[in-house]
Amino acid sequence: MNVCNRFISAAASPGSLQRIAGALALAALVIGTDCLAQALKAEDEVLAENALVKLTRADYVTDLLMRVPAEMRAEFAANPTRLTMFLNTLLIDKTLAKQARDAGLDRDPEISRRLALEADRVLAVAMVGKIERDAAAEFDAREVDFLAKAREVYALNKEKYKTSEQVSASTILFDTTKRDDAAALALAKEVRARLVAGADFAKVAAEVSDDPTAKTNGGELGWFGPGKMDPAFSKAAYGLKNTGDLSEPVKSSFGWHVIRLDGRRPPREVPFERAQKQIMAELRTRYIKDAREAKLAAISHDPAMKVNQAAVDSLLVKLPEMPDPSKLPAPKSH
Repeated sequence: MNVCNRFISAAASPGSLQRIAGALALAALVIGTDCLAQALKAEDEVLAENALVKLTRADYVTDLLMRVPAEMRAEFAANPTRLTMFLNTLLIDKTLAKQARDAGLDRDPEISRRLALEADRVLAVAMVGKIERDAAAEFDAREVDFLAKAREVYALNKEKYKTSEQVSASTILFDTTKRDDAAALALAKEVRARLVAGADFAKVAAEVSDDPTAKTNGGELGWFGPGKMDPAFSKAAYGLKNTGDLSEPVKSSFGWHVIRLDGRRPPREVPFERAQKQIMAELRTRYIKDAREAKLAAISHDPAMKVNQAAVDSLLVKLPEMPDPSKLPAPKSH
């Protein structure tokens, strides 16, 4: 028996919802989502039951897919408490639904209409999903055609596919969590004066910087683009004109800095081969969206549609008109 099967057996053994949830969560934690997916393949396996209903893995998976976003499912299944509550709520809902059917509530005309509308909503969502999947498959089948379109998009929008201007810089940091703000600023000014007088930046950085990496890299940060650093730091670094220029002390969220400009790279054109993946992804997303919207628009603008306008108008509720404040009598003075 492999590791995954051991967890499947543990979850299937008689016991409380908490033990079942714990086994599923442990599978997610120890083995990961691949094993959890393997465990969930046993759809008919009963997780819990009472005198009226059985809660199966298929019930759990279906409800999970409906309620929990894809990117959160592994984390969700790794929390035994949350998983136990989820399973308990699902079991309660199934039990109450069975009791409602036994009581004939599903035959009540209003409830029957509500059930039909809910079924329509589920099927509508499923149909939109099918439309999107079919469109994605059509796009993938015509990849060669869309690759030619991608080249056209690239040729017409080369400015969009350029790298931003980059700078390379070094810094000496004085952390304001280790001293008060005034003391950090005073040290930054003192160190800047030493650098202006000719002190070696890398040696000074290794000696006094509160950035621990400065001891090995001399404060060098390498190349970075806009938005990659603290805003105040980035603005100061980009504001330096020539290689070797030193900034005045700059306050960032980390403390006070003295920054040296080490180099500047102008914007560069990204070759099509590097931009291709991004452009194709954008074209695919747009193709799927257009296909979905075309299907919905065809329904909304179906020329064969008949509208009972009088009946529609009868649904409108006429609210009483609010009086014009300018026409209200002035309040009496006392």
